[in-house]
Amino acid sequence: MAPIHVSRSGRGPAALFVHGFPLDHTMWSAQTEHLADVAMCLAPDLSGFGASPHDGSEKLSMERHADDLARVLDAEGAERADVVALSMGGYVALAMWELHRDRIRSLTLVDTRAEADDAAGRDKRDEAVARLQETGREEFARGMLPALLGPDATDEVRRDVAAMIESTPYETIAAALRGMRDRADRTGVLASIDVPSLVVCGELDAITPPDLSRAMATALPRSELVLVPGVGHMTPMEAPEAVNGALRTFLTQRARSERR
Repeated sequence: MAPIHVSRSGRGPAALFVHGFPLDHTMWSAQTEHLADVAMCLAPDLSGFGASPHDGSEKLSMERHADDLARVLDAEGAERADVVALSMGGYVALAMWELHRDRIRSLTLVDTRAEADDAAGRDKRDEAVARLQETGREEFARGMLPALLGPDATDEVRRDVAAMIESTPYETIAAALRGMRDRADRTGVLASIDVPSLVVCGELDAITPPDLSRAMATALPRSELVLVPGVGHMTPMEAPEAVNGALRTFLTQRARSERR
């Protein structure tokens, strides 16, 4: 199996940060730095992204990524982790719950959804693969930014997100699009998630709108919902202080309840 690059910081219970598409672990930099005093922050690059090499797979399934994350925890000697996941990372986290639920201590789902793509959504994934091949990564990134970011996102955040997209290999982007296209619908899984859960969403998120997050929070048995005003899909980068505060409160409360 291809190696998975992992960024590590901090000490304490393991917290596993799972990035979105087509990004890498650095999207979580503000969170892993802020939480280093309360958690051992593990931020992997999923297969083919960032510093993790692509193994030639034509499709990167959510289940494959979930298995890779279980291997990451094995390699780190972590029995369980507080899993924090954005967008595609959320799809992976839900697959991980189905396949490796004993490895998840708590679950934070950020700007994501449990539903599968409908027919129109699957067609859009295929169209995106074709467009990528025709126009290249720079144009692909330019087309994604308006959907990923709210209107008030800083120039620095825009540059950082664009740089992540443009540095992701063509074959990884295409394989990930196919994996998301074919992912399972996991709305029925939500009711089985009996660990503490936090749902976070930017109020201007155009990709996974707040109504989806509200529905997830309602379906999860032990959840709380945080809606962050004025930001889009990339809430951890657009509003790091709000996300950091929500995560710190959630993780410290979870740890306190376990000690009782």
